[in-house]
Amino acid sequence: GKNGVPVAENFRLEQSTIADTVQAGQVRVKTLYLSVDPYMRCRMNEDTGSDYLQPWQLSEVADGGGIGVVEESKHQNLAKGDFVTSFTWPWQTVAILDGDSLQKLVPQLVNGRLSYFLGAAGITGLTALLGIREKGHVAAGANQTMVVSGAAGACGSLAGQIGRLEGCSRVVGIAGTDEKCSILVQEMGFDAAINYKKGDVAKQLRELCPGGVDVYFDNVGGDISDAVISQMNQNSHIILCGQISQYNKDVPYPPPLPADTEKIQKERNITRERFLVLNYMDKQEASVLQLCQWIQEGKLKVRETVIEGLANIGAAFQSMMNGGNIGKQIVSVSK
Repeated sequence: GKNGVPVAENFRLEQSTIADTVQAGQVRVKTLYLSVDPYMRCRMNEDTGSDYLQPWQLSEVADGGGIGVVEESKHQNLAKGDFVTSFTWPWQTVAILDGDSLQKLVPQLVNGRLSYFLGAAGITGLTALLGIREKGHVAAGANQTMVVSGAAGACGSLAGQIGRLEGCSRVVGIAGTDEKCSILVQEMGFDAAINYKKGDVAKQLRELCPGGVDVYFDNVGGDISDAVISQMNQNSHIILCGQISQYNKDVPYPPPLPADTEKIQKERNITRERFLVLNYMDKQEASVLQLCQWIQEGKLKVRETVIEGLANIGAAFQSMMNGGNIGKQIVSVSK
């Protein structure tokens, strides 16, 4: 249901068989890693609210970002042993896929950490980097302050670091536990972090962002975003990445702002436009190389929460939707 909170029991594991033969243009792959992401909650609705997302079908195999290794190939550009990825990888241990739907990976670009291609060097990292570059209007030397909500999550933890690398002089994160806030500051270079479950968020923002907020990387929406927008400067910018606080509710996307918040947005000329990384895929290759370079140089710190076993993917999904993980949520399937 549109207003339901997903739980592990929404998923079930089945044993089945696949075809014995690989047809021309196909490859047989062994799944290594699967990505679990907030946007997938929208795919649990008959109407996903988006023309680029198709709903999962009842009693059919779910799919999403995945990585595997080719075991048998009848595709001219793929060979046995190649590592490949797809945004529509089926949630199964072995699959026969159309070779044209797969992208070959170079493990050396991420120091051999293949799972990074689902996170920091994949669609998550691209969302953070392209969101900041296309919607954040960050300029080196402009003394800008960035605030990131959902800052300990897969995208937020990267966005704060990338904001700094792109030129922001101050970066403040908002997360849900003291542990997450500590990691943001001590490990990922945020100047400060707010535990939104403790104290008045708007009051803390006034103290930590005395010059106001110039760029807001919004992953959550709701009351937290209202508090941030109240502190934003004239002609500032909201990067509308996600609204996870609203995903279990029957509301349009992006959700409308409360009247008082909308008034602030209009009076201060704050931009707030829907952002889709898929609209900027002409910049994908150069952007991935930039992300990989930062990873190799140690400038981009990566956190992953890895869950072992396909049987646990439902529990991983539930945990991710409850904000229980730090960084990217990955399910390791191979073991």
